Amino acid sequence: MARQATGIDIGRSTVKAIKGFLKGSTFHVTDFRLHEAGGQSIGDRWQELGEDLTLSHARVGLSGKDVNIRYTRVPRVPDWQLRKLMRFEVAEIGETSGEGVASDFNLLPDMPEAGGEDIVLLSMARESLLEEHLEGAAHLKGRVESFAPTAVAIYNSWLRYGVVQDDTVLIADIGSDNMDVAIVRGPDLLFARNLSGGGDLFDQAIAAQLGVSKAQAQKLKIEHANLMPGARAASPNAERVNRAIQGAAGQILSLLQSAILFCKTQIRIGGLKVDRIQLCGGAAGMEGLCEHLSRSMNVPVERFDPFGVVDLSALPEDQAQALDDYRLEAVAALGLATMGASEDSYSLEILPANLAAKRDFWGGKIFLIAAALMAVCYLAWFTMEAKKQGETAEAQVRLLKGRLRKARSANVRTRELLDENARLTETVHELYWSAGLGMQAEQGLGFFAKGLPDDFWLTQIDVSRGSDEELGIARETGERPILVAKGRARDSAVSPAAQHREMIAALQSEFPSAQVNHSVDRTSFGVDFTFFADEPEALDADTESQE
Repeated sequence: MARQATGIDIGRSTVKAIKGFLKGSTFHVTDFRLHEAGGQSIGDRWQELGEDLTLSHARVGLSGKDVNIRYTRVPRVPDWQLRKLMRFEVAEIGETSGEGVASDFNLLPDMPEAGGEDIVLLSMARESLLEEHLEGAAHLKGRVESFAPTAVAIYNSWLRYGVVQDDTVLIADIGSDNMDVAIVRGPDLLFARNLSGGGDLFDQAIAAQLGVSKAQAQKLKIEHANLMPGARAASPNAERVNRAIQGAAGQILSLLQSAILFCKTQIRIGGLKVDRIQLCGGAAGMEGLCEHLSRSMNVPVERFDPFGVVDLSALPEDQAQALDDYRLEAVAALGLATMGASEDSYSLEILPANLAAKRDFWGGKIFLIAAALMAVCYLAWFTMEAKKQGETAEAQVRLLKGRLRKARSANVRTRELLDENARLTETVHELYWSAGLGMQAEQGLGFFAKGLPDDFWLTQIDVSRGSDEELGIARETGERPILVAKGRARDSAVSPAAQHREMIAALQSEFPSAQVNHSVDRTSFGVDFTFFADEPEALDADTESQE
């Protein structure tokens, strides 16, 4: 179900309340209240809303001299450290003012001019002001959830319902006594501030110029005021009124220019240039004001009416007519309701100490208490389970100890067998190569006994184990049996080299697997050979192959 929210703007001359919900990107207004502020106190102004209004996620706008918005550049630090820094600053201001101060802060969107720092928007209000509002709202159903600067509310109205482009826009809500300003670049908030001075400046100027009461001045303003450049007055009264309001229009112009200057100095954006201005609030409806300011500031100035994209179909006819008549004055209330309805709105939530303590309790401490109770219950359950598991574990330990003893005994026996196997393997290798040495010597001597040419005789024959790269026995493979035979040839022998080749050919024919290295000259020859150049096969198999 969509979240219902209420935005309340308690001004000096009028009291506005908008209630509704967001569905998709469309805000649906379900209730609208606007009443003339008959009473002087904040509590009296709240009474104008009646008793049948139910506050749902209510946000109340704050403006005027009792609200302070300032900007602080800080290094990028963790959230807990930033909260601590802001608490110190608020405490210092509270000590200076001598009374309680409620506050909240939010970071401005990252901007290139910040130089890698964060810019914090810190808003503060007197605790006594908030308490007055809460006392005034006590007769209504529901409760006030939080307070927020009106300047931030009109920024949320613009961001959600305005024509947002990449340019820099100044949005000004001109109320009776105050002007709330937001400067926006694209979708990003650069600056928000409340300034003293508003539509009442025109009433004061007319009353002073024409010597009439303030009520009469207001009536003359509504009937005759026109700031349209080049406009002709329809009557002497109209001419006097229009001359009187020129000075007040200049003051409004100065307030807008000072807001831009404040933004440049506070945010340190020296080259800031406003591309267009959007006006709302009661005074924004004055004939010719937009054109007058546009000519003076040399930028387009228009009225900001967000209700063209707001669904009003659920409103009763009388409320719909009232909203149509006071569209410009209801912009801030719409922004406040939007902040309550959408959790992803840019928000500041200023709370008095007692309300903040309640929220802290229900939002945090109550969960800690519940968590502690759950922890106690869990520990009791855990203790019982641990006892059961401990008994089971003891039985497992006894079983595993028995298995461990058997495993250790098997391990000792296995290691003994491995050591014995290594010794036997060494003995087998020794016996194998000894047998191979004897076999190679026997077969070599047998060949020379029958295959030595008649003109040749042996002078030396040697059998040993060694390595010889030319016989294919590398040093790293270990020693193998090698037979070395040397001999001489008769001086009168015919072609000793040819006889030597025939002998070698016969040797290789009889022993195809043997590796042979031989040499011969006129009177001597030599033959080295081995049967074990490759990995040796079983001795019996070698013997059978030789046979």
